[in-house]
Amino acid sequence: MRRNPTEGDIHFNPRLEISPFALFRAFKDGRSPELVDVRLVRGPSSFLGAILFADPDWIVREETEVVLFDDDGEYAIAMTHVLQAAGFPRVRALFGGLTLYDFALDPAVVGEERFLSGPLESDPSS
Repeated sequence: MRRNPTEGDIHFNPRLEISPFALFRAFKDGRSPELVDVRLVRGPSSFLGAILFADPDWIVREETEVVLFDDDGEYAIAMTHVLQAAGFPRVRALFGGLTLYDFALDPAVVGEERFLSGPLESDPSS
C-alpha cells in the first residue's frame, strides 16, 4: 500500500497487488495462489499454508500465481517489484498486508473461515 506523497492518497496497482477481497475469493473458489511471507521477523499469525521467503527450497515458478505478504504491504511491494523485474509477472503483493486483510474481512459477513492462522484474527471483545 503506497501513499502519494503530494496528495496523501493510497493507490492500488492491480499489476503489482491483489486486494484482500480478490485473495479471499481465490481461497473460496479453490484457486489459492502460492503464499509467501516476506516479513523479516515472522509475526504472530500468517495465512494457512504460507511459506517463508527465506526458505532455501522455495523458488519462483513462472506458471504459478504467487502472493507475497507482510504486515502492511510495504516490503511485499518492494519484493514484488524485484521479482517482476526479474521476469516473474505472476508475482503480486497483498494490498495492505495482513492488517488490511484481517480488518476488511469481517467474519460476520464472510464467515469464520478467513484462511488465517494464529492470533491476528480480531478479538471480538475489542
